[in-house]
Amino acid sequence: MTLAEHFRELRNRLLVSALAVAAASVVGWMYYEPLFDYIMAPLEAVAAERGDALVDINFGSSLTEPFSVQLRISLFVGILLASPVWIWQVWAFLLPGLTPREKRVAAGYFVASLPLFFAGCAAAVWAVPRAVGVLLSFTPEGAANLQDAMAYLKFITYFVVAFGLAFLLPVVMVGLNALRVLPVRAMVAGWRVALMLILVFSAFVTPDPSAWTMLALAAPMFLLYWCAVGVAALLERRRRRDDPARRWAGLSPDEASPL
Repeated sequence: MTLAEHFRELRNRLLVSALAVAAASVVGWMYYEPLFDYIMAPLEAVAAERGDALVDINFGSSLTEPFSVQLRISLFVGILLASPVWIWQVWAFLLPGLTPREKRVAAGYFVASLPLFFAGCAAAVWAVPRAVGVLLSFTPEGAANLQDAMAYLKFITYFVVAFGLAFLLPVVMVGLNALRVLPVRAMVAGWRVALMLILVFSAFVTPDPSAWTMLALAAPMFLLYWCAVGVAALLERRRRRDDPARRWAGLSPDEASPL
């Protein structure tokens, strides 16, 4: 393909991705009310617990703030729902430059990444109310909590994305192993360090006094860690089996190889 043809293909794939995000954003726009109710639920729970305390959301002094918040929520939902489409468009643009084996590997990573990312987002949906409740519990007695709408929304979206990316840990580990950067023996030897880092991350993103919330996130992440170790071990075993030098390992230095 010429350079112009590459640019035309890139334009078409960007157009398909944009249309997919726009169509999925319509779904977010239509279901804005229940989504906003879910986002407001942690604040309402804190307000009910405190009684007369003022805990609410503030749309600021701008007339366009309510519209901006609804548009941002709709776009965030659209990007999440359309992620299989636009991620595939990125892969499809790169696939022609890969070998058949690299194409199979890339397809495997693509298929594994999507369900893990959505599983992380689902875990975030469960953990957000607890995180908000704990963070607001540090408010002094008699003080009000008026959250800026856009800042509060950014916190929710970043929280969801952080959980989704955290669940991609096994994909990253297997990818590093495929590049021969992270061998299986290093994964097995460093499982205690990995467990500590997972627990610290879980405690940071789920600031709940109860240890059960932290363990609810750490347990699946640690399980995914060992799943990645198992997959990487299978890949290393296949690489050793397919290594042509292994057939000549028993030859004497003075004996000619079949090659």
